[in-house]
Amino acid sequence: MRVILGASGEQLGVMKLSDALRKAQTLGLDLVEIAPTATPPVCKIVDFGKFRYDISKHTRDKKPASSKLKEIKFRVNIDEHDYVTKVRHGEEFLDRGNKVRVQLQFRGREMAHQEFGMQLVEKVRDDLSGMSQVEMEPKITGRNVTMTLAPLPANRRKRKFTAPPKGPDETEESSSPTAA
Repeated sequence: MRVILGASGEQLGVMKLSDALRKAQTLGLDLVEIAPTATPPVCKIVDFGKFRYDISKHTRDKKPASSKLKEIKFRVNIDEHDYVTKVRHGEEFLDRGNKVRVQLQFRGREMAHQEFGMQLVEKVRDDLSGMSQVEMEPKITGRNVTMTLAPLPANRRKRKFTAPPKGPDETEESSSPTAA
């Protein structure tokens, strides 16, 4: 079997199993089989506890961060400014890699005109199409219309609604005595 010294990565060459075990014991370490299917099999002389810790840390780092689900609630008779604000928040959530659930709630007589609600949800879908793809189509459940959007890959995202600039220019103009 081929033996590698774990701390330095130095190859000790091809040895018999008994020689490799003796070498590991003299160093106060363990002999760990790395590639059993290779010809000859590959073993490493390492501290087994540290080896297991490194493997678990490596697999933990590989797991993608699970995206959170954020929710934006709408009503049928929403004002244009409120609509733009909510869509802007949706873009921010998608930009951070979160999924967005768009929920529209009907109240009272609004249930008689569900087509207005569906039109609003379709408008949200179209406005956020540069940032997302539809994961769950709009679906009416009781008094709600629900749709789930998943973010596009970062290189394909295009924002339609950008946040208003919050720079020092705005505050200086309103507080300067010459502006009056």
